[in-house]
Amino acid sequence: MSAPDDLPVVRSLAELAGLVGRHRGLYVRWSRGPGTDLGATSSTDELTGVAMPGLSANPLDVEKWWQDRSVPLWVARRLHDYAHLPHDKGPGVRPWVLRGHETGRGPDNEPLVVDVEPMCWIDSAVIEEARTEVSRQEARWGTLRRSGR
Repeated sequence: MSAPDDLPVVRSLAELAGLVGRHRGLYVRWSRGPGTDLGATSSTDELTGVAMPGLSANPLDVEKWWQDRSVPLWVARRLHDYAHLPHDKGPGVRPWVLRGHETGRGPDNEPLVVDVEPMCWIDSAVIEEARTEVSRQEARWGTLRRSGR
């Protein structure tokens, strides 16, 4: 790859679910991209300004309690809760997939990841597809609205 931000783009929920099915230790990070993040090598707690020992990210590995449910629906659920971040964090923030190792937890109990290997960008169409999938479940799952978002 010629630059950290020159990554393939996942364009469907099925494609991302396939990646999750083939690899363990994947995370999604919402930021301006690996070109910016890998230079810093750590996230900063926004409230205190304290540097944390890794990049904050959210795991994509399917948990055992999910049992034999749909992997695409799992991935949709994982993307749903953080889809507000591009709006909250400003222009240029978008999701990308990385592989790495957890080194600790951040203030929201999110994994802090080191030894980061960028894998791909997630196209905005995947986020819309995830929103649609999760909203289809609302009658069965209940509301997933979060206060303050």
